[in-house]
Amino acid sequence: MALKDNPQAYAIVGCAMRVHAQLGSGFLEATYGDALEIEFRKQGIPYEREGEIRVYYDGQPLATRYRADFLCWDGSCIVELKAVQAIGKPEQAQVMHYLLASRAESALLINFGTGSLLYDYYERAAILARKARRAEEIP
Repeated sequence: MALKDNPQAYAIVGCAMRVHAQLGSGFLEATYGDALEIEFRKQGIPYEREGEIRVYYDGQPLATRYRADFLCWDGSCIVELKAVQAIGKPEQAQVMHYLLASRAESALLINFGTGSLLYDYYERAAILARKARRAEEIP
């Protein structure tokens, strides 16, 4: 499914675009989080700031817990913010691990640190399908 086919994720990106249009780049990540929280409230998007993500091993919850910048729509969409010059594999891996650990349906990685807002959209089902194909390829 493409981002445009997920109205909830699409609405979140719209909020991020409004924040970036007003603030531009150059602030710390927390500043964008504060502004995005205001925009979520204005748009009626349900969210939890610094939402807890539990990691499970063999069906058991681990003591280690992570926090996503936002869990939206009752935890079905993770929103992770960055304010950096470039997004690399570590940031992408972080979001994918959060997505798989949380059992959320989708995730957004949003970068406010460049002249234009950048974002990546991830779907749990697509990641799991890729992992399954890779596992089948390994003899």
